[in-house]
Amino acid sequence: MGIDVQRLKETVAGRNTTLEAVAMILGIDRSTLYRKLKRGKTGLTVYDAQKIASFLGLSLDESLAIFWRQ
Repeated sequence: MGIDVQRLKETVAGRNTTLEAVAMILGIDRSTLYRKLKRGKTGLTVYDAQKIASFLGLSLDESLAIFWRQ
């Protein structure tokens, strides 16, 4: 399992926001977020995923598709 980074980026853009804004709600620098995303399944914590999902207003299905890709 891992993060579907491309789908996350598309969803962020589709919600008219940026990864910089996502980093801000996580309380981390933009470069740190990019490193976490590059690591894939070991980068973000479940808590991070929950905060992002809440910020973006993701449904359960959208969250699962992005953060629990198989």
